[in-house]
Amino acid sequence: MNKVKRIVIAAAAAAVFGLSASAQKYPDGIIDKTVAVVGNEMISISQLEQEVQILRAQGMASDKNIRCEILEQMMTSKLFLMQARLDSLTVNNDMVESDLRSRVDNIRTQLGGDENVEKYFNKPLYKLRQEWRKTLEDQSLTQTMQQNVANAAPEMTPYDVQKYIEATDSLDLPIVPIKYQLSQICIYPDREAANLAVKDRLLAIRERIMNGEKFSVLATLYSEDLASSRKGGELGMASKSVFWPAFSDAAMALKPGIVSQIVETPDGFHIIEVLEKKGDMFNARHILMKPQYTQEDRNKAFAILDSLKTELDNGAVSFDLAARFYSEDPATKTNGGQMADPNSGSSYFEIDQLKPEDYNAIKDLKVGEISAPFESRDNEGRSGNTVYKIIRVDKILPAHTASFEEDYTLLMQQAQNERAMDAIDQFIKTKIDETYIVIDPIFDDCDFEQEGWASKIRTSE
Repeated sequence: MNKVKRIVIAAAAAAVFGLSASAQKYPDGIIDKTVAVVGNEMISISQLEQEVQILRAQGMASDKNIRCEILEQMMTSKLFLMQARLDSLTVNNDMVESDLRSRVDNIRTQLGGDENVEKYFNKPLYKLRQEWRKTLEDQSLTQTMQQNVANAAPEMTPYDVQKYIEATDSLDLPIVPIKYQLSQICIYPDREAANLAVKDRLLAIRERIMNGEKFSVLATLYSEDLASSRKGGELGMASKSVFWPAFSDAAMALKPGIVSQIVETPDGFHIIEVLEKKGDMFNARHILMKPQYTQEDRNKAFAILDSLKTELDNGAVSFDLAARFYSEDPATKTNGGQMADPNSGSSYFEIDQLKPEDYNAIKDLKVGEISAPFESRDNEGRSGNTVYKIIRVDKILPAHTASFEEDYTLLMQQAQNERAMDAIDQFIKTKIDETYIVIDPIFDDCDFEQEGWASKIRTSE
């Protein structure tokens, strides 16, 4: 499915089921037993395997070391969990419930429904919810404790940062990539006319379906969701939470076999046919169409932008004034066209923060130069809307090794992060030494990240 869902749906559940049996790496005859004791906390084979299953159900690859890695993560979490309980920390219940809903919805969607989830984990869903809630509650305490340990690391002073730079090989200091400060003038095509045109196309297709043509055939021919169009527009059984609200609301309101009216989402316009509903999950077909803009739209916008560029190059008008008067982008026109990263708010862009079309337009420009008109995308929705623009390069900060004078904040953050990680690492080492820990010898070939674990492997039964 092409961007209708907020997560990627993996292979069919039947393919996933085949992973479990072949994945067992334990001696013959072992069904379940405790494989590690950390203080008064125990870790069993079944708990370890459930974590492996969850990773695979979410489409994550694993190698032969996955169990060693997961076991070490679980044992490390137990160290923080025990300290959290000693310190009387409390669970963030809102976060736990949110994470639980997300985990359940994702796995139900990946595996294709409640029955497949129960078959895959060999447990009823209510039992899985109980176990996952307990796991997430422990994770909440663990994360809070980890954050407390990190926050306890002394804050960096300018003197500390200077000493950090002096003690760090220059090759290990961060490289600050080239950055651009940019301004733009944007013109949009006639979106209203394009929206009306695509709605007319969808209404015509809906009429053909109502007159007896197969929805699946027309989805294959016309839907712009390439992933689902190959399957006749079918999306597969999934939780309603993974779709845009307008899409899921429309689908949940339909009876199977009924074709919806046109539904608008940030991805475009849809018609929907529900095949099956189970609780808050459904399987549906859809046909997605997006507004298309004409060469006339492009030519009209480019003519305006070309004229503006000529006036700007001749100094007849300032870029600031032209942006305020002509630009149709509300996010930048009021500040003279200056662009800002929508995520960080910074007015400086690294190359990978720029849209490919924007970077291609300015990559060969010098400071003060203005690009030729070009087509790009704005920041609305997930894929953005078509927009035509010109960009002026306001400043270029060359790539360089971070320095105290120019990049103090970056260096301070890196040094503080290293200090926090050292504090966490020292906490783990100390707790491994102080805590009663026994690890089953079936893990004696694990290359644990913390060397102290190896000494805790039981050498005899």
